[in-house]
Amino acid sequence: MNRWLTRRWPALHWPSIRGRGRTDAGPLLLTAAVIAAVALLAGAVPALLRAAADNAVQDTVRRAGPDSNVLVRANWERDDGPTGGRVRMPRLAEALDDFRARATDALGPDLDAALLPPIAAVNGPILNITDGSVPRTFQFTYLAGDLGGPDVTWIAGSPPGPAVSDEYVEIPYDGPPWPVQVGLSEADAAALNLGPGDRIPVNDGQGQDKDVRISGIYRPTDSADPAWRLAPALLRPVPGADGVGTTRFGGLLTRESLPDARLAIDEDQLRRAVYFAPVPDALTWDATAALASQVVKLKAASGSSSDRGQTLKWESQLDTALRDARTRNSAALAQAAALLAGVLTATILVLLLAADLLVGRRTPVLSAARQRGAALPDLGAELIIESTVVSLSAAAVGLALARAVAPGVSWIWAVPVVLAGAIAGPALGTLAAARASRDRRQPAHPAARRWIRATGQLRRAAVEAAVLIAAVAAFVTLHQRGLLPVASDGDTGELTGDLILPISALTLGALVGALVLLRLLPLGARFALRQALRSRRPLAVFSAAQAATTVGRALPLLVLVSTTALASFALILGTTVTRGLADGAWSAVGADARLDVGADAEAATPALAERIAAAPGVGQVVVAQVTDSARVFTESTLLTPRLVIVDAAAFQRLLATTPLPDAPALARLTAPGPGPGDVPALVRSSDGGLRAGTQMQLPRDDAPAIRLAAVGTAPPVDGATDVVIVDGGALADAGLPAVPNTVWVTGPGAARAVSNTGVTADVVLRSDVLRAQRVAPLTAGLLRLAWTAAAVLLALGLLGLTLAAASGASKRWQTLTRLRTLGLRPRDARWVAAGELLPPVVVAAVCGPLLGALLARLMLGPLDLRLLTGQAADPTVVLPWWLLGLGSVALLAAAATVVPVESALRRRDRLSEVLRAGE
Repeated sequence: MNRWLTRRWPALHWPSIRGRGRTDAGPLLLTAAVIAAVALLAGAVPALLRAAADNAVQDTVRRAGPDSNVLVRANWERDDGPTGGRVRMPRLAEALDDFRARATDALGPDLDAALLPPIAAVNGPILNITDGSVPRTFQFTYLAGDLGGPDVTWIAGSPPGPAVSDEYVEIPYDGPPWPVQVGLSEADAAALNLGPGDRIPVNDGQGQDKDVRISGIYRPTDSADPAWRLAPALLRPVPGADGVGTTRFGGLLTRESLPDARLAIDEDQLRRAVYFAPVPDALTWDATAALASQVVKLKAASGSSSDRGQTLKWESQLDTALRDARTRNSAALAQAAALLAGVLTATILVLLLAADLLVGRRTPVLSAARQRGAALPDLGAELIIESTVVSLSAAAVGLALARAVAPGVSWIWAVPVVLAGAIAGPALGTLAAARASRDRRQPAHPAARRWIRATGQLRRAAVEAAVLIAAVAAFVTLHQRGLLPVASDGDTGELTGDLILPISALTLGALVGALVLLRLLPLGARFALRQALRSRRPLAVFSAAQAATTVGRALPLLVLVSTTALASFALILGTTVTRGLADGAWSAVGADARLDVGADAEAATPALAERIAAAPGVGQVVVAQVTDSARVFTESTLLTPRLVIVDAAAFQRLLATTPLPDAPALARLTAPGPGPGDVPALVRSSDGGLRAGTQMQLPRDDAPAIRLAAVGTAPPVDGATDVVIVDGGALADAGLPAVPNTVWVTGPGAARAVSNTGVTADVVLRSDVLRAQRVAPLTAGLLRLAWTAAAVLLALGLLGLTLAAASGASKRWQTLTRLRTLGLRPRDARWVAAGELLPPVVVAAVCGPLLGALLARLMLGPLDLRLLTGQAADPTVVLPWWLLGLGSVALLAAAATVVPVESALRRRDRLSEVLRAGE
């Protein structure tokens, strides 16, 4: 009780605090600079990555295009009349407005805020235009948003109106065609050579004529209005929309003519839907989980396709796009967190080394203060005040700079560095003061000394065992679960507690490697000393003795090895991602350039390929028929892989001349099938549904299905993971000739050769794909972080080398100066100093890159880098030995520079002062 009553607040001596600060301003400023720089990095990187994640979500939705729209359908109310006919419903447009409002209310506030105002579309069936020799089709459409349909100007005639003026009309099911009025665009009217008052000669699939009349010609006020995207044929004729060689025309309906459109066709042929297009700029990473969950709930609550009622039927791929973007964002954040954890750990080690240097300089002052009666709590409080002011001020500067260069700031990652800077110096200083005034003597009995030594060894072994166990657990967890967080509806996008261990695997692995080297290095130093004692070279003996004395210091070697290993890992990561992007571009395109020929120009593909092959700078040209979502039946299910019909020999030569993986199994496609009538095929499936030996059937219209036999594994084709490859000649012999629609071109002149082909085709260049992947928000952010982390870690390693040399410089040059009294020349003294400094540096320069390469081999697979590189599999680890060697050379060069600098600084030391040191 008396102890508690006599406790007091620490008595601070402010003149001593100010005096120590002025005396050691250099080390304190160095500590502040390190904290500020790392706080800048730790504060800016998470904010920049979150901004990149938002941009990545928006970019993913933009790339998805119409697939990201939220679509809802519903059946009309039946128009059965009381006398067995069909009733004209004059308020059909109002019913459509109610349907649109009901769909909007079902979205929920969060999803509604992320979508554009809805557009309701009513589409009739595809009708055939009967006049002329060219196949043409026609479809009438009604478009309506919250403010009405898209604005148009009627340049001839008038808007479509009702066919009758009566409110109630009932027509028989088998009556004559009911007239419906539509409007045509200028382009459609000119192509059809029709005008107001003319009829469009059309019939349906059963050959029944329809009475479609033109009321007027319109010109769109804004052709970029989003509503026109739902029916582009309303603006101009669309070739190939309904098959090869066809052209679709469109007719615009109004609210007045919509009831007639329903009577003009069969009851179930007029379909209505409401489209909600996402607003990419309104989407953020934080909202993706909730939005995707809401879309899934809407689709789960949809009525079935066989439901004849007016229940809402939702369709959308927005949830898939958001989940894919969220998966990539989570992977990038976890990868960045692993790099940041390594940088913070290296910074903490450097701060500990700086604190050790500072305490070594202050030990005489602290010892004197302790001997004059200063209490340990008082000294500790004074040191804490000083270090706290320095650490907080430096962190504030770093975070302020981070806020200036980033859209936000994350202070959480800066906390470990601030705590290390605030606690390391006071803790080591208080221990130094306590040891200076401790009256505990070294025991004289050998057993007691062995007990003390064994206790210290056990403590060290316990710490090392704890680090080793944590590292093993981290790597096991990393390989079992990866770095992706468990998805949940309430996920905020932040790193969760279950990711701390796998994210720490990189740092713990580097520390374990450094601890192993810390155990081995003293053994090597003692072995070198024994060998030197047998030689006749005194410099070797002195150097080995100095090295054996100082090589056991833990902090310098931990700093050098961990920073070198982590910097090497960052360099390997950046190089692997860069190479993976290049390989991903090859995989996505399949060549230097790819031509996806339009449906109306497929017949000209062979002649086009011959013309491209004759262009200068073109190496290989291969044509193929590529069909996405082709219908292929197995014994148990229907599959929709990408079907590639190609000349197997030409395709194999193409793969052999590109960085794409070779496919020797392509040679099997030209051999006879395993059974009579079987066509050999190569298959690839992401879920294992297709494998060698699988029997498949390729259906044909008005002909028996062709039997396919899987004889091997197919290479990925243009990034697709589910692929079936068949030789064009073998399939033609089976009765299905190929119609090529894809042209792959290689060579330096490929881009120029496919730029102006004169046919309707989409040109995909590998250089454009690679450029787009490199500037993608997440990929660019991770690459910048990797290179920045490597530079920061290398700088921390050089700083650690300097601090380690400075902390032992006084004792080292005292010993060397005393050796000079025995005849050691200054040049020889520098060699002895180099022999003392170089062993840990050489070990770090040699073993650090090797340790980084080992960590890369163990970690890059679970990091899921394929999500950023766009590859089907994880990229191959690339070891940039020249970059790793450059870092090692920089470390050795810095060590070689330290000795001449120290020698120049110690040149003014008087021999008499050195000899009296320690008296």
